[in-house]
Amino acid sequence: MSTKDQEYESLNIDSTIYKTRLSKKYKKKGAYKPEDVSKVNCFIPGTIVEVLVEVGQEVKEGQDLLILEAMKMKNRIKCPAAGKVRRINVKEGESVPKGHELVVLI
Repeated sequence: MSTKDQEYESLNIDSTIYKTRLSKKYKKKGAYKPEDVSKVNCFIPGTIVEVLVEVGQEVKEGQDLLILEAMKMKNRIKCPAAGKVRRINVKEGESVPKGHELVVLI
């Protein structure tokens, strides 16, 4: 194996093997983990304008859970799956960072 071949690594995508160079960032990332639809996380930092649900309330997929203001825009945060509201981790007027857990469903 030549030194040039040592720079490349095999990458298997849908049963097809590719020879490529992998970045340090790619090598450090963890394995793919499917999204947990029971947890609704903040996708952008902002301020909670209004909470539209209560703990124990039955919710449908696509239903508005709360309104998040970010960059002067009001974003309606929708329910990813039908269920029941187990916990609400924010209050109106609260500033939240990206990735903050907003609502947990059962």
